[in-house]
Amino acid sequence: MQRVLAHVMAAAVGLGLAFPAVAAEFEFRFAHSQPEDSVRHKSMLMFEEALEAASGGRIAVDVFGGSQLGSEPEVMDMVKLGSVQGTRGGAFTKANEKFLIWTLPFLYDDTGAVLKAMRSDFGADIAKAAEANGYYIPATGVAGGFRQITNNARPINAPEDLAGLKIRAPGIETIIKTMQALGANPVSIPYGEVYMALKTGVADGQENPPSNISVMKFYEAQKYLSLVNYQIHPDPFVVNLGWYQSLPDDLKAVFDTTARDAMAWSDETWLASEADYLAFLSDKLEVNEISAENRARFIEAVRPVWDEYITAGTFTAEEVDAAIAAGK
Repeated sequence: MQRVLAHVMAAAVGLGLAFPAVAAEFEFRFAHSQPEDSVRHKSMLMFEEALEAASGGRIAVDVFGGSQLGSEPEVMDMVKLGSVQGTRGGAFTKANEKFLIWTLPFLYDDTGAVLKAMRSDFGADIAKAAEANGYYIPATGVAGGFRQITNNARPINAPEDLAGLKIRAPGIETIIKTMQALGANPVSIPYGEVYMALKTGVADGQENPPSNISVMKFYEAQKYLSLVNYQIHPDPFVVNLGWYQSLPDDLKAVFDTTARDAMAWSDETWLASEADYLAFLSDKLEVNEISAENRARFIEAVRPVWDEYITAGTFTAEEVDAAIAAGK
């Protein structure tokens, strides 16, 4: 984190900015759903410190975590209206529906391919298209590692093991359709309410990366963790376009650099901690991996999800091929 902050400070000096205490000319209010001990929140506190320093105090930053200002969809709407200037989280389709392409089940086999694809020209085009909806995206990372499934009924080794289970799904269509294709009954529950839903039996299980399962303490209300590696979510840094355009060019450059460095630190930290989170969870839950044979069966079972989006025109077969190629 200190290395990233030093890089941002050096970039600011290179742009000719000084750091005297001055009254802020711009306010950047950022809200998200993760708790204070999450990587996302820590990366945004780093962003706050770095941007205020690099802008010489001309931009004042306030970070609100833990869904203090509302749910993820609500905050995305606030960003569009301008009452909040930025967010990261699961309601990214409000920025551009094509972000769903990253969430197609079993699109990638490893996290390196995911990051390479999101940082490619293809990924930049998806982010750029969000401007048509009033959003600016200076950086896109990953929201933790591969998403895994926890539940209270049984280990998930094959698609049929999900049959009839009530699995909490965020308001992301690809997850809902994937769970339906696998025979589960997806239930829509806001992120901040998942713990109690698991505790009370409103949901039998949920799907999230190990980092989220750990920091949100979902393991306290679950018995089984199945490592299916079925999906990774994008984590676009979403900003109100009008607010960004109101910045002078020097502050735009500092803002972009700071956002990209914060996202790079977030990605690096999230993925480096994956093994630690899994080790932690292995002491709390019964953990299983799926076989290569059963993985092929999962992929076959969810292929109709890909076809449905292509048929509907959300994205083309060529765009799916481009997303895969961008990760190679």
